[in-house]
Amino acid sequence: MADSEVLLRRVPSRSSWQRARKARSHLLLSRRGRRRFGVLTRGELRRLRRRLLRAQALGGDWKLGVTAGAHVAEKCKVRSRSGSTPGTGSTPGTGSTPSNLPSPRSQPTPRRQPTPRRQPTPRPQSTPRPQRAHNFPPLPTNVTQAVRDLGSGRVLLVLPAEEDFIFSGICRVTCIYGQLQIFGHIIKQGQPAQDVFSAYTHSFLSIRGMLYPEPEKSEKEVRKEIRALLKPHMKLDDRHWVMHYFCPLASVVLLEQLRSPAVDFMSSYKCASYVFRQEHYPARVNAEFITLKTIGLRRQRKRAGIFLSDSAHCALEELVSVSCVDGCPVILLCGACDAGKSTFSRILINQLLNSLPGVDYLECDPGQTEFTPPGCIALLNITEPLLGPPYTHPRKPQRMVYYGKMTCHNDYENYIEIVKYVFRDYKRESPLIINTMGWVKDDGLLLLVDLIRLLSPNYVIQLYSPRGPTMASLTPEYVELTDGLYTKSKIRKRRGFEIEEFGDSLDFTEEEKDSGPVPVFPGHKLMLVYSEFPCSKNEKNRAKYNKIFRDLAVLGYLSQLMPPVPGQLSPLHSLTPYQVPFNAVAVRITHADVAPAHILYAINASWVGLCRILEDMKGYTRGPILLAQTPICDCLGFGICRGIDMEQRMYHIITPLPPEELKAVNCLLIGSISIPHCIIKNQPGPEGTIPYITTAYNFKLPGASEKIGEREFEHASLGYRFYRRKK
Repeated sequence: MADSEVLLRRVPSRSSWQRARKARSHLLLSRRGRRRFGVLTRGELRRLRRRLLRAQALGGDWKLGVTAGAHVAEKCKVRSRSGSTPGTGSTPGTGSTPSNLPSPRSQPTPRRQPTPRRQPTPRPQSTPRPQRAHNFPPLPTNVTQAVRDLGSGRVLLVLPAEEDFIFSGICRVTCIYGQLQIFGHIIKQGQPAQDVFSAYTHSFLSIRGMLYPEPEKSEKEVRKEIRALLKPHMKLDDRHWVMHYFCPLASVVLLEQLRSPAVDFMSSYKCASYVFRQEHYPARVNAEFITLKTIGLRRQRKRAGIFLSDSAHCALEELVSVSCVDGCPVILLCGACDAGKSTFSRILINQLLNSLPGVDYLECDPGQTEFTPPGCIALLNITEPLLGPPYTHPRKPQRMVYYGKMTCHNDYENYIEIVKYVFRDYKRESPLIINTMGWVKDDGLLLLVDLIRLLSPNYVIQLYSPRGPTMASLTPEYVELTDGLYTKSKIRKRRGFEIEEFGDSLDFTEEEKDSGPVPVFPGHKLMLVYSEFPCSKNEKNRAKYNKIFRDLAVLGYLSQLMPPVPGQLSPLHSLTPYQVPFNAVAVRITHADVAPAHILYAINASWVGLCRILEDMKGYTRGPILLAQTPICDCLGFGICRGIDMEQRMYHIITPLPPEELKAVNCLLIGSISIPHCIIKNQPGPEGTIPYITTAYNFKLPGASEKIGEREFEHASLGYRFYRRKK
């Protein structure tokens, strides 16, 4: 200590505490350093003793060397310090014990005394989680999970229980050993692989290791079983690596590079090339990033994932329990725009599919559809999990009507009639989930009241968030005492909307049926769910985002035109279209009034709904056949009218529908849903001007006034000009 003494020299500019700090011994350590060497002050010993006693009161027996649970360690912040060498490590909650911590009655010693080796204590039968028997080396620096490149577009992941792997990109997930949960869907070992789409347009998905029942086998038998399961997938060195990092109740996951015709087709267009892959590199590149990049994945932060609030967890648990026990409830989701209705419905469907063979889904939001192109009202039966955004899982509906517009503004009666027509096909054999529009103000709220009375749901899930507008709580009393647009309340009497055909399908008494033309609402259970789903949309950019999502939905549907085997893509203009005679189909423009002389202008290069009506078209010799009113009829699919042959009087239509279904199509409906501009601009092959993109514009056509727009500039590389709307 004499060598460390420093002589004090008085300097007028230095204060007394600076001089004292300069004169202190250099051998004094901080609190962390003193704790490392076992030299603790009396106050630090008292605080440490208090923490140990608190941990013991919460269930951790530090005297016997048994660690407390993860919740105890989190609450009490007891740090377990084992005497392992730097080459070994321990995982919290898997067998590391605070045996080297001083006892509450021990005295501080300057040196750590060697601790005698304890005999292993037999594990009790009631222990929910097995204790770790071996110490495994820690992971490399800046690596959060153990990943290994297997080559050939495959990566191996060892995922401990109750840990999340949040990622971006697309991959095929196989659970080799253990149990996983993705977006509410549980994947067990032995089940087929699942395609997962964690796109950049939505919140990123996560793979979570689940707690599965402890196997009634010895550790040696468990390791032997794991080696046998790993043998068909990897080499010997890779199997040794897995056993090196494997811990009890962990899951072994195989991530494979996913390549499908739909992904290749959508990625070939500039408007959708960023959806599945991002090319920019992060600021810091580590081994984990390089390994995951080989299959097109990238690990993301936790805040970029999907989080469920406590109210959402409670609602999901009750709905799953009721659906599995009590039968087939009708569940209606409502809330403002971007409140999380679609995300909540996907998680609910995935959790229901863990126990049920199928779930019915009624789409009542034509603007942002889940399984069909935009502008549709459809009823579907879902039998496979939804592990991605809407444009990654198009489904064929049981019944679908092409509404042709994104909103039902000023067309409420036709919207209600279409919902009734589609809902009539529901057989009540599976739980039904109803998705509604995000329009919850003024007439939108009254229309929602009409839907609740019409569909008679057992549960109404009302989602709300601080960023959205406030709306009244749709309690049974509120719905019963509020007038809708076409239905009346129990108190007020006015002309209502006739829904007599639903009188037999609902459980009403004879007095209720005779009381009026509108059935009495039987009531529902309201569940308020606070939404914590991240959303990048706001009032300013909502229209832009919705337009992008609609274009992606159309691209996802058109991807069915590609062959099922991945290969060289064929541009749409190179596909052979179907020839449809004028006198074989009737035509109707649903969203606007168009003069009969200009109907063909509106059909050419348009998105058309291929529908089936009851009328027979065989009596007509020439065409085109025009409908005076928009029919409510079944829509079998969609296509693009890529051209019209006036000499042979033929429509040329590209569609993924098979010929056996096209035989029933006798009506073409054209709505306000347009073809994405990237499809028209990106047409490789033809030289000169691009089809359907021209500099000539006829202002003499009805509706094409010079006040609409004027020429602004010309794109030199593409050969077309843009027009800007005047204010």
